[in-house]
Amino acid sequence: MTGRTLVVVDMQQVFGDPASPWFTPRFADAEAVIAGLLPAFGPRAVFTRFVAPEQPDGAWIRYYEQWPFALVPADDPLYDQVLGFRDTGHPVVSLPAFGKWGPELRDAIGDADEIVLTGVSTDCCVLSTALAAADAGIHVLVVADACAGATDADHRRALDAMALYAPLIEIVSSADLDGS
Repeated sequence: MTGRTLVVVDMQQVFGDPASPWFTPRFADAEAVIAGLLPAFGPRAVFTRFVAPEQPDGAWIRYYEQWPFALVPADDPLYDQVLGFRDTGHPVVSLPAFGKWGPELRDAIGDADEIVLTGVSTDCCVLSTALAAADAGIHVLVVADACAGATDADHRRALDAMALYAPLIEIVSSADLDGS
């Protein structure tokens, strides 16, 4: 094993703001756990951001018809990371897709062959990222208490679905990690 990297998925204001249509309950709980994990990983952490495409195409056209408030440029404050995770010096991968696994994230994790996956929402961006990373041969540890779903039931269902991919994907708690 060449190492593990903490991947923090989409901890952005738009998901943590109770006034947002995309508010994720338990966001603050996940944020606190992630903040506690960051020091153990030092420079071995990568953040991701969901952003809108400049011009939606395909099924994304209907998506942004449903969520027109979100069709703003990537540098709009709507897509800012929460204050505690801004300007940390860690790499940030911004993509207009739910799943963040791809060449950009692969490059950002360097030689790591395992990721410790955290963030929001468990039932969307975390799930999409975990499955694609596992398919690419990356061992994925999903930290259940460092993730939050659209609802508690959706969070649980997503964790259960990812657990079906064992041993490629393992569901753990923050207490199970040693930070190495």
